[in-house]
Amino acid sequence: MYRSIKNIALICTGLIAGVALTLQLSATAQQGGSNLPLDELRTLSNVFGQIKRDYVESVEDKRLLTDAIKGMVSGLDPHSSYLDKKDFAEMQEHTQGKFAGLGIEITSEDGVVKILNPIEDTPAARAGLQPGDLITRLDDKPVRGMTLDQSVRRMRGEPGTKITLTIFRKSEERTFPVTITRAEIKVQSVKAKIIEPGIAYVRITSFQERTVPDLGKKLIELYEKDPQIKGLVLDLRNNGGGLLQGAVGVSAAFLTNDTLVVSTKGQSEDAKQVFKATPANYKLGESNDPLAQLPTALKKVPMVVLVNAFSASASEIVAGALQDHKRATIIGKTTFGKGSVQTVRPLSADSALKLTTAYYYTPTGKSIQAFGIKPDIPVDQNAEGDPDDALITREIDSEKHLRNKQSSEEKLINDREKRRLEELQRIEDLNAKKTTEEKEKDRKKRPPEFGTAEDFMLQQASAYLKGQTVKRSKSRLE
Repeated sequence: MYRSIKNIALICTGLIAGVALTLQLSATAQQGGSNLPLDELRTLSNVFGQIKRDYVESVEDKRLLTDAIKGMVSGLDPHSSYLDKKDFAEMQEHTQGKFAGLGIEITSEDGVVKILNPIEDTPAARAGLQPGDLITRLDDKPVRGMTLDQSVRRMRGEPGTKITLTIFRKSEERTFPVTITRAEIKVQSVKAKIIEPGIAYVRITSFQERTVPDLGKKLIELYEKDPQIKGLVLDLRNNGGGLLQGAVGVSAAFLTNDTLVVSTKGQSEDAKQVFKATPANYKLGESNDPLAQLPTALKKVPMVVLVNAFSASASEIVAGALQDHKRATIIGKTTFGKGSVQTVRPLSADSALKLTTAYYYTPTGKSIQAFGIKPDIPVDQNAEGDPDDALITREIDSEKHLRNKQSSEEKLINDREKRRLEELQRIEDLNAKKTTEEKEKDRKKRPPEFGTAEDFMLQQASAYLKGQTVKRSKSRLE
């Protein structure tokens, strides 16, 4: 696979650089058994030549080639991308859990930057940024017209320097500036504590190289503090994913050995894999099994997994595995719906291709692409309901998202839009009855911090584990 990709890159580079294209190439240059599209390659070569010759100012060959590659890859789906030197280095930093910047996970939406998740204990989180916030300006520069990579680079910088973000918050229909001081971001992906006698709480913010070893240590510490743990809450809310091996390892901590966690299927043979709860499938450089010393009770202790619309990818793998094996009850909101796997293939010492190579399937063979993981018990984040639900976008809302091959999306889209409009009407009716003071109080209200006494969804998880009544979601969007 890599060799084929490399061959295409070399051929295309030669064509774009103006090397004479001959029909003889078609006899030898093939990909996947089919001839290269010579007419389209001629067009690409012609466009390159005209830009070099007629554009208003001189453009470096390297820039044109890089932009051409990025455009080709980004047109595939929202999660494939070409990683140049800076992008590749930043990705490596992130998976290692250390980088400099603000501490937010972002995507692009309607030409601006959308915040997927402010990482806990970072400048962005402390500044009050929320999932779904749109960034319209960086200092005095409008975001519209920038690529996502350009936006990321403007937000990164030396620790101690400041940047002002202009935020549009849909739920409040207002725009406001936020000045944030950059810092070195050291992400501790696993947090754990005893929230009350007999109930343990574990929060995973992302799936990094250290997630599985850190989880193993935290779980052992929890049982040392309270050997009589009778229930465990695994919190994957706002967790946008990360390393597949991390998801397999987290699942393995709570499943019996050799249990199927996830399978993948793609075009190449390499993409057709099965991942079970075995050390070989989750060890990342460790010589020993990081989960070997876990208490045996972890395999049977009653569990709740908390998810929301920003739980994606690796988070959905874990939730899907524990749900399919009836190992845990899923509480919260339907997840993001990113049921695809990306593989990073190095192209050189400092560049790589992040390519969607496979769909993944839960243990029962279900693809959650675009559909997400539905909770067993839908629960709101706030006691009074979640009015922002109607404004949240998921994988299915992306124009270029991969289609689910198992089920038609039309019914889901139509049903979701119907529920969304009903929810908007319900919220409008409720707001019409509120006083000016109540509306102002709503505007200033900040989301509860996960894992605290004010965390309503966590309260319901605890109630479920104790056999008490759970307050189900008021929203028409589950």
